[in-house]
Amino acid sequence: MARIVFLGDDFTGASDTLATFAERGAAVRLFLDVPDPAEADGLDVIGIATDLRPLSPDIIVRRLEELAPGLRRLSPRILHYKICSTFDSARHVGSIGAAVLTLERLLATGRTVVVGGQPSLGRYCIFGTLFARAADGRVCRIDRHPVMSRHPTTPMGEADIRAHLALQGLDDLALIDCLELNRTEELPPAMRNGAGRALIDALSPSDVDRIGRILTTLEAATAPLLVVGASSVAEALCPRLAQSRSRAVTGVGPRLAVAGSRSAVTADQVEAAASYVRLPIEPCDLDAGADRLVRHCADLLATGRDVLIHLRRDHDYGMPPASLSGRLAKLTAAIAGRCPVGAIAVAGGDTASAVVKRLGFRSLSFVRRAAPGVAVCSGHMPGHALEGAFLLLKGGQVGDRDILERFGRPF
Repeated sequence: MARIVFLGDDFTGASDTLATFAERGAAVRLFLDVPDPAEADGLDVIGIATDLRPLSPDIIVRRLEELAPGLRRLSPRILHYKICSTFDSARHVGSIGAAVLTLERLLATGRTVVVGGQPSLGRYCIFGTLFARAADGRVCRIDRHPVMSRHPTTPMGEADIRAHLALQGLDDLALIDCLELNRTEELPPAMRNGAGRALIDALSPSDVDRIGRILTTLEAATAPLLVVGASSVAEALCPRLAQSRSRAVTGVGPRLAVAGSRSAVTADQVEAAASYVRLPIEPCDLDAGADRLVRHCADLLATGRDVLIHLRRDHDYGMPPASLSGRLAKLTAAIAGRCPVGAIAVAGGDTASAVVKRLGFRSLSFVRRAAPGVAVCSGHMPGHALEGAFLLLKGGQVGDRDILERFGRPF
């Protein structure tokens, strides 16, 4: 079986980790459920995408209990619980603490390591405190970040990662700060015993390399090892061994884009997508007017036009985020059912999770990198009209202003 299994708490982040491993020459596939042994044959890394981030702790625990038997059959030496690089989570929703405690209990992991930053994406952890680069290039403490401090679901009010996770029940993390990390080539003293939990700073690419050596040493001594963090974990575990085997995205016909995020970043990307027919979604389009919108989109796609449907930032759609994502996924599936498309872009982590599940893909493979933190994947569902469709799945806060516009043209 594969040495490494990563479990993504949403689809956009999981697809980025898929890309990170693939770019480093690993044989990797991202599944929507625990794969059968035959599906996993020949893979170095197995990914499993979930939609845990918008869920309550009790549902997170139940979902992980359902996945545990399959995870145990895969027998990974390292289990990577892939979270957002900004650690957006809370005690009541998307609880990292609830997930970690459950995975430790169910899989009898020997040690838990939390990697605190992803320097390649502008996320930095120093002395246990998380900083993130904003859209204007400034690096802000996460609880003063112009977006993450005001996140509509999980606003980050605490920059100390240990304090943040303690509120979620993970209250005994030792800290390996950046000074201690680089003080010795051996394991830091706090990691020399046989068990326990630790948070490791990550301020620079060299820190990530050092973390990779530490994880390899711990793996040899205490497998299975549970590692929590963003795609920096993949960067640490799999040094670049080969050139990216990316391929072009050309000649795939009309493209459908769905923007479920109402962040300022996504709003700018929608505004820049001038080659699409852009259709704002009204509240009635998610209920009585859904058939009208579906027919209109399908008719446009049938004539070869690219179509972008998007939520309006100034609208209250009168439903919780999970329900709103579900409605958007239902719309997307209905449109693709009327007029199959060769490529689908989704903005918004919760929306991407709901759309990919609703469309029925079994697994995703890496095609090429679209931007830092964003990958283009190929969806697999044998025997279906969408088999091989290209998917761009991006979080609401990531990607260049023209990422959707570029996806509407050959890469």
